[in-house]
Amino acid sequence: MKTSTSTRAIAAALIALLLAAAPKLAFAAITDYEFQLVEPTVQPGADKIVTVRLVNTKTGTPVADAVVFASRLDMSPDGMQEMATKVTAMPGTEPGTYRFKATFGMAGRWQLSLGAKVQGETGTVESKLVITAQK
Repeated sequence: MKTSTSTRAIAAALIALLLAAAPKLAFAAITDYEFQLVEPTVQPGADKIVTVRLVNTKTGTPVADAVVFASRLDMSPDGMQEMATKVTAMPGTEPGTYRFKATFGMAGRWQLSLGAKVQGETGTVESKLVITAQK
């Protein structure tokens, strides 16, 4: 079967046009993710719940099913790093939210340090969020 040069040129031009018009796949970098506090204040006391949201900052979409493996809550923003408390992970109520139960022993600024792995991404999302415990 013979094909003319012009037929091959038209086919090649159509393929090039389709490739140029095809949507580009957008890959996120680990720096495109961040934790955000849902509520930046809590009442001092025992068994207080802190909710954070993990979002893709490029798309604004919440990230569900991340593995949060590091968490620490202390008063380092007020210069009292040794004033730390236990943090217990709890189930989230919405996709992309992560909840933690902790005791805020006194009023002041508390720093929640988190580390997480996002499915399909290389690296670790690390964040330090400041929560204010106020009466």
